[in-house]
Amino acid sequence: MIRPALTFLLWLAIAALVLVNNMIGDTAMADRLTVLEVEWYKVLVPLPYVLMMAVIHGRRCAGPKWLEAALLAALLWPPTTVLIDFLYGRFTFGMEPVEFLDRFAFWWGAPYPLLVAALFVAPLAVGWLLRANAPRVGGT
Repeated sequence: MIRPALTFLLWLAIAALVLVNNMIGDTAMADRLTVLEVEWYKVLVPLPYVLMMAVIHGRRCAGPKWLEAALLAALLWPPTTVLIDFLYGRFTFGMEPVEFLDRFAFWWGAPYPLLVAALFVAPLAVGWLLRANAPRVGGT
């Protein structure tokens, strides 16, 4: 079953965690760690939470339209989270778009694409796993 309101509420929870985590990383952690370590912190901490939200989404949206529900989450969560993250940097630090795009520079070790990929893959993977493990009705 497709539940857009649930998908949106779970995204709000993810966005709130990402923003709070970024604030902690930019204030409490920034003076103790290198820039790259702070970036890894800002990516690794939300990953289990993203997986948990994907599991909640997958269980609540299980059924014949699980793929459509998973696609809705997979297409909503990454771009909107990136937008919220960009707006946080823009309004808090006056970050220019070019500076924000540097977070995607995986060739120098930037981990941010890992978070974006997890936001895309998690709902699809969890939905598929729950579908694969669902009991078969009718003997087929």
